[in-house]
Amino acid sequence: MLDIKFIRQNPDKVKEGCQKKHVKVDISLLLKVDKKRREIIQAIEDIRAQKNEASRKISQTKKKQEKQKIILRMRELDKKQDRMEGILKDANKKFNRLMLQIPNLPIDGVPVGKDESDNVVIKKAGELTKFNFKPKDHLSIGEKLDLIDTKRAARVSGARFGFLKNEAALLEVALINFGLESLLKEGFIPIIPPVMIKPEMMEGMGYVERGREEMYFIEKDNLFLIGTSEQIMGPMHANEIFEEKDLPKRYVGFSSCFRREAGSYGKDTKGIFRVHQFDKLEMFIFCHPEKSSQEHKLLLSIEEKLMKALKIPYQVVQICTGDLGDPAASKYDIEAWIPSQGRYRETHSCSNCTDFQARRLNIRYRDKDGKLNFIHTLNGTAIATGRTIMAILENYQQKDGRVLVPGILQKHLRFKKIGK
Repeated sequence: MLDIKFIRQNPDKVKEGCQKKHVKVDISLLLKVDKKRREIIQAIEDIRAQKNEASRKISQTKKKQEKQKIILRMRELDKKQDRMEGILKDANKKFNRLMLQIPNLPIDGVPVGKDESDNVVIKKAGELTKFNFKPKDHLSIGEKLDLIDTKRAARVSGARFGFLKNEAALLEVALINFGLESLLKEGFIPIIPPVMIKPEMMEGMGYVERGREEMYFIEKDNLFLIGTSEQIMGPMHANEIFEEKDLPKRYVGFSSCFRREAGSYGKDTKGIFRVHQFDKLEMFIFCHPEKSSQEHKLLLSIEEKLMKALKIPYQVVQICTGDLGDPAASKYDIEAWIPSQGRYRETHSCSNCTDFQARRLNIRYRDKDGKLNFIHTLNGTAIATGRTIMAILENYQQKDGRVLVPGILQKHLRFKKIGK
């Protein structure tokens, strides 16, 4: 959520930011509703002042007839106040509804664009894997080595599910251990969170207004299934106050994640790249507003460090304004090289959400002068296990059909190769 004072003072800048994100919000209507709302609040305060004055006069007036007139006047003021408070309640609902529709504004330096085709590749790392044979796709490899079973998963759960089996299951555990080991060295606090979240907390994170179709909702229990652990790590500190000396607070959460993949009909239907359920290690940071740009760089550097350790070729992409989600003010993706497709595919992302989520969740910090300010929040993928396994199978496949295990993972496993 943006600061209403900022919107009042910078309506054109807010309109421009919404346009860059290709989000339609009537800022002029919001300001009209805000003006009317403030007028009603002022009118209610005037009524309260009149009632206070009337109470003072009652205590001072000795004539019974005069007191009765003042009492009747107070009753009229009570009715008027009740009526005005009803109008204010409706105005607040309309105001809040419009405020929640406004996305976070892109920060300076984010490339302007309409969709993912306008994202900008800013870096490539690692030499593309070379083969002296035609490389197979991850599903063919997984099925031959009895690592991935999407056919049985489809029978029992439907499309876009898969069983990870044998060495693939152990590879996932090794990836999580590798990621946690790396992040604990960086001072991250490990978390295994709930995978269900209250609607008001999900709304506080800024994903409901234009992302609800992606979410699984359990109507009977009034709970969402999380699509990533960042969605539940943010609300951990809702309505809390950090001390400035305790910042930054860095968490790493491991959870299963659930996504409907709405709008992806016909895309990536084979294998485990785009599935309804997957496991992920996610980073989340609460920090001082002046440090969020620095923390964003830290998240990206950690993601790159992990990819380099796995020795998977990748590229870094700066996300354009039109491809940013509502909460993000800036975002980077890391895309791994997938030989069978001859292109890079997303495995990581990291976003700076500035104070957008903190305002909605009322998360603040107390500075050295005792003043309360809204905190900044950031999130980033550490390990998306399914997609990383996909990249490993494809980049480490051998001519004889076996798959090598990345050296960095071998200490977490009892084998160096998959297959006989």
